[in-house]
Amino acid sequence: MRYRSVSVFFVLVWLLIGLLAAGQRGYLRSADATCAEASTIAVTVLAGPLNYVGLNPVMKCELPQPSS
Repeated sequence: MRYRSVSVFFVLVWLLIGLLAAGQRGYLRSADATCAEASTIAVTVLAGPLNYVGLNPVMKCELPQPSS
């Protein structure tokens, strides 16, 4: 039971650091989020502290276009 609360605490701190990194990079300022921007924000938050040791995750996303 104690290990679960400690691990939840570390996961929350990890994600908070990732959110801080996304904010510092200006990813959270844009109101228009494309697929690529949203996935880059998600990967940056999941990378957490790794952002501060040189990891710069950037995602590309291509959605299918409707036929004309």
